[in-house]
Amino acid sequence: MRALPGLRGLRGPPPLQLPLLLLCLLAAVRRSWADGNTTASPLTTLPIREEMMTKYSNLSLGSHNISLTAHSSVRVEKNITLERPSRIELTCKFTTSGDVNSVNVTWKKGDEQLTDYCINATGNMLYTQYMFTIINSNQMGNYSCFFEEEKEQRGTFNFRVPEVQGKNKPLVTYVGDSTVLICKCQHCSPLNWTWYGSNGSVQVPVDVHVNDKYAINGTNANETRLKIMQLSEDDKGSYWCHAVFQLGESQIHVELVVLSYLVPLKPFLGIVVEVIILVAIILFWEMYTQKKKMHTDDGKEFEQVEQLKSDDSNGVENNAPRHRKSESVSQ
Repeated sequence: MRALPGLRGLRGPPPLQLPLLLLCLLAAVRRSWADGNTTASPLTTLPIREEMMTKYSNLSLGSHNISLTAHSSVRVEKNITLERPSRIELTCKFTTSGDVNSVNVTWKKGDEQLTDYCINATGNMLYTQYMFTIINSNQMGNYSCFFEEEKEQRGTFNFRVPEVQGKNKPLVTYVGDSTVLICKCQHCSPLNWTWYGSNGSVQVPVDVHVNDKYAINGTNANETRLKIMQLSEDDKGSYWCHAVFQLGESQIHVELVVLSYLVPLKPFLGIVVEVIILVAIILFWEMYTQKKKMHTDDGKEFEQVEQLKSDDSNGVENNAPRHRKSESVSQ
């Protein structure tokens, strides 16, 4: 949607005391009078929207702003946490180095085109504002303002319900013990908390009235605690806590690991087995070495005996001729 020409007639510094919506209305009325035309202007739906705003005038007003420039290459986003119905005022300011009349301005919710927004120009700055009331979850989501000149610039307001916080790491406990799973919501008060357990890929509500091993309580409205007693290995898995707000739901899952008491003993038993194997290897090596040494000693002893026998036999043979020779001389 191109910026409305009737809204471009305002120049000079914007009055600080008047809201942008009032300026838009005045500009539209001025345009209608100047043309002498009683046909409804593009902003004729604004009174209807104002009527709705008046209906919910008791709601709090949230004003949020985004500033963009023509040469910026960074997408600008603003995350807004909303817990309960509110009146919302979104304003985008666009600064251009060219003619503001050549800039096209549009608003979208997701991919849906929005209407009933107003535009005002001052010097080289272009302002656009969108006001509405969020009363249900369907109105949550992303609201974006677009300024199209040489290239398109976009500013996005992301509306989300508060996030639920839990334990990031798995909670480890043992069979037979009790444990407590905790979920919190900072600076918010959910209407209701609900716990779910896992049954394969299906979430099953935890019913404390049917199974007395569960107990749900919380010290504050922004906190919930699920106590599980007499744990078994079947209790391990994922647990989800849901926080219900007026404008939607938020959830997070907590991982529970249930171990048998034999599990801590496994490393110790592994070490014992390794020690036994090492000792057995050492004893076997000692026995093998001792046996080999005994065989070596027996071999050396046998050689020594054989050597002695050989020496003795050689001595007898050498003495026999000498004896016979001596006998012949005496004769």
